Amino acid sequence: MNKDFDYDVIVVGGGHAGTEAAAASAKLGSKTLLITMNINMIGQLSCNPAIGGVAKGQLVREIDALGGIMGMVADSSGIQFRMLNRSKGPAMWSPRSQNDRAVYAIHVREQLERIPNLYFRQDTVNKIVAKNGCVHSVRTTSGQTYKARSIVLTNGTFLNGTIHIGEKSYGGGRSGEKAATGITESLHAYGFLSGRLKTGTPPRLDGRSIQYDKLEIQPGDENPHPFSFLTKQLPGQNEQLSCWIAYTSPKVHDLLRLGFDRSPMFNGRIKSTGPRYCPSIEDKINRFKDRDRHQLFLEPEGRNTYEMYLNGFSTSLPEDTQISALKSIPGFEHVHLIRPGYAIEYDYFPPHQIYRTLETKLIKGLFFAGQINGTTGYEEAAAQGLMAGINAHQHTIDKTKVVLNRSQAYIGVLIDDLVNKGTEEPYRMFTSRAEHRILLRQDNADYRLTELGYQIGLIDEDRYLKFKKKEKETDELSKAISSYSARPSSFNEFLSLKDQAPLKQSVKIPKLISRPHIELEELIAIDPELKETTRSITSDKEVIEQINILIKYSGYIEKEQELVKQIDLNESKAIPKSIDYNRIQSLSSEGKQKLIKIKPETIGQASRISGVSASDIAVLLIYIKS
Repeated sequence: MNKDFDYDVIVVGGGHAGTEAAAASAKLGSKTLLITMNINMIGQLSCNPAIGGVAKGQLVREIDALGGIMGMVADSSGIQFRMLNRSKGPAMWSPRSQNDRAVYAIHVREQLERIPNLYFRQDTVNKIVAKNGCVHSVRTTSGQTYKARSIVLTNGTFLNGTIHIGEKSYGGGRSGEKAATGITESLHAYGFLSGRLKTGTPPRLDGRSIQYDKLEIQPGDENPHPFSFLTKQLPGQNEQLSCWIAYTSPKVHDLLRLGFDRSPMFNGRIKSTGPRYCPSIEDKINRFKDRDRHQLFLEPEGRNTYEMYLNGFSTSLPEDTQISALKSIPGFEHVHLIRPGYAIEYDYFPPHQIYRTLETKLIKGLFFAGQINGTTGYEEAAAQGLMAGINAHQHTIDKTKVVLNRSQAYIGVLIDDLVNKGTEEPYRMFTSRAEHRILLRQDNADYRLTELGYQIGLIDEDRYLKFKKKEKETDELSKAISSYSARPSSFNEFLSLKDQAPLKQSVKIPKLISRPHIELEELIAIDPELKETTRSITSDKEVIEQINILIKYSGYIEKEQELVKQIDLNESKAIPKSIDYNRIQSLSSEGKQKLIKIKPETIGQASRISGVSASDIAVLLIYIKS
């Protein structure tokens, strides 16, 4: 074979999973080829022009802490930034950015083109070739064959994709782009099972035709928080663009119902399952008949365009129904439709067919990442892409693959859920899925993961030294304020303003911070001596915020850490690869069936499989010991 067509890693697909996978494997030293159908569509925000949100923001912070690119690109292309759930505890705080769609894609491309080991090819892969149980090469519609030791499939919604708008259906992977055919069929030949899922997108509107005085304004944060730990400056509130809130009404719902008989969702043309937590507008009014209105978010697509995205109005209804319903929403009476909403069905491969490394069980060196595993969302895709890229590289050099556990990262929760529980609907990350979420906060992603990123090779020396400096300052500041006494004369006036009980005697600073609504930053501003003490250690706001959280939630954090230690005992107990579950007589029928299907690597993983009981785990432990 021509050496020009010989690579260490091939990544198929240029979306969020594909770009993270390609960047990771190339940065780590693998000669990497990114094959995509249209090189000008790399890094597209296919649906809403936003990054992050509840739990998704935590994923982006983790991607950045490990050395991925999504956080930096989100910061550099952001046009509005908000920290969601600030009224709740820090485990729930989730960063979100509204992004300039065009700038985001440009910046992704720029990030990739800076990596020396990364090459691009515009082509369409239509066949995966394996030999002797190992991946060998891909073939394309142009007739070329590209060989690699590791191949990562990140096909998004393109595998046999079908777009639906009312009674019209046609092949497509995204609006204006054709579907990818051949890959599903070639994987079936190796014994893989596939299914069909659905997702949708709202109409795009001409912002000049909106009456904004009838909508509620939603500005960005005054002091915005970045995604990347490398970003030091974001646009202030006055430099950010506003979003807007609108509402449907009973009249809007009645008009939408008029199109139900031509809806592919209700007339049977769409048979696959859509995302439960992001339903279409027709699904919402059908399922929640008692609701007389639903909230909609009007979001700008960029700084230099008047195109707007109507979040909450995802639909596949006929275009005439979409227009008549939209024009009945206050503020949208004269709306001009740029692009109608549509639904798309596509192939995915149920994720019981992969290990937690994202390598497939049937073919060594073949990795799946993103919507091919049944997930939905840019952030879930990017997180998988990063881990698949890391492990594809590890496979090429015969090194131990990297697995994040559930107490280490939301990324670990995501992948563990997919492998152990599977999914029959598009999987979306929520904070409620993470049992250790008090440990997996967005603020401490670097403390949890940057050391690992450095050990792997994705974090460079300069960034690592900056992180170690921050870590040292956190430790030193914690010790300094723990020995600093707060005097009544210095703080009682402040406490009175906060409706707090006055100090009768001096107490250590952590005792004050543990009170509700009292922050270290406020105490520093009051006491000149404390200000000098802390300033000699650090002026980093992230360090000060970290101290606040560690003190206020110390009891919860300590309990959670103890629980994790207990769970880790089972997590470290490996299950032999050669184990024959059919020979273990005392296993329940369902437990045996699930263990054979999933092939868990540890007792901890086995214990999280739906259908595997506590008694099954006890039997398994005795069998392994004997």
